[in-house]
Amino acid sequence: MRVSFVADSSGWGGAEVWLAHHLRRAGEHGATAALVVSEPVAEGFAAFPVERAVVPLSRHADDAPAVRAALAAQRPDVVVVNLVDPASNAAAVAAAQDVAPTVGVLHLVGDTRAGEERAALRELYRRMAGVISPSTEGRGQLVGDLGVDPARAHVVPNGADLPADPAGPAGRAVPRIGAFGRLTAQKGFDVLLDALRRLDVPYEAVIGGAGRDGEALRAAAAGLPVTFPGWVDDPRAFLADLDLFVVSSRVEAGPLVLVEAMAEGLPCVSTDVGEVRRVAGEDVVVVPVDDAGALAGAIGGLLADPARRADLGARARARAVRDLGAGLMARRTYAVLSGVAGGAAG
Repeated sequence: MRVSFVADSSGWGGAEVWLAHHLRRAGEHGATAALVVSEPVAEGFAAFPVERAVVPLSRHADDAPAVRAALAAQRPDVVVVNLVDPASNAAAVAAAQDVAPTVGVLHLVGDTRAGEERAALRELYRRMAGVISPSTEGRGQLVGDLGVDPARAHVVPNGADLPADPAGPAGRAVPRIGAFGRLTAQKGFDVLLDALRRLDVPYEAVIGGAGRDGEALRAAAAGLPVTFPGWVDDPRAFLADLDLFVVSSRVEAGPLVLVEAMAEGLPCVSTDVGEVRRVAGEDVVVVPVDDAGALAGAIGGLLADPARRADLGARARARAVRDLGAGLMARRTYAVLSGVAGGAAG
C-alpha cells in the first residue's frame, strides 16, 4: 500500500508530530509512505527517509496545483491530508481527491462556514473515502456539519512514544510546573498565568513554545516565578525537569503534549477539552475551560501533596502504556487506510 501524506501547515504543532509518528511506523503496517509538505514545516521532516516533495503553502487558497502535481508523481493508493481545521485545507483536499481516494485527519474542530461556502465544503467532505479524528467531538462535526457518511468517520485517539525509562517527577525542593505549545489564545496560557498568580504555595513555572502572543504573555507574567525558554526542541528533556504538567487549552481534540507528559509519569492537570476526560479518566485532574480559579485549586492542591502527585504520575504512566501509545494509534490509523485502499482496489 502506497500512502502519501499531505502536511499543508504554516507552523509545527501536534498535527505534525502525529504525522511523524505515522511516517516512522509505515513499514510495520505494510505501507510505503511518501510526503507532500508545505515549505513552512518542510525542515521538520527533512530527516525522514521517505519520498518527499516540498510545495508552497496552500492553506486558505482556492486551488493547490503544486500539491496535485506532487501527489500524481507519487502514485499513491491512498492520500492522507492533515487538516488544521475543517475549512482551511480545502484546496489540498480537492487536489488529493483528484489523484486517489482521500482520508482527512481532523486535528481540531473549527469553523465550517455558512451558506454557499458550507455547501461547497459539504460536497468536498462527502467525497472523502474516510475521515479520522482524535475526538468524538471532531467526528461529530464531520458527520453532523459536513455530511460525512458515519460509516466512514473514525475516532483514533492520539498516542505518544512510550519511553522505557520514564523520567517521572523531578523531585525539586521547590516544585516546578511546566506547559508548552504555541503561544496563542487557543492554548490558554493567559488563564494559566492568572491561575499561577492565585497560588499561595512555593513554585516555579516554565512555559515553552513560540507564537504571536509571546510578548503579551511575558508581560502578563511580570512578577511571577515564570520563565519562557522558547521553542521546545526536545520534549523529553523539557518534561524531565518538571514536577507537574499543565494543559490550559481552550480547544483541543486530544492534546499530544498531555499524552507525552503522562508517558513520562508526570502528574497532570488539564482543562476539559476534546477527549481528555474520556481517555484519561481519573488519572489526570480535569478542570473546566477558562476557569482560572479551578485551575489554581487543582495545581495548588497537588503542589501541597507530594504523595498525591507521585500516585497520580504513576497512574498516568500506566494509563498511557495501556491505552495511549503511538504504536496503537498507528495500528488503528493504518487499519483505516488499508480498508480504504482495499475498497478502492475492489
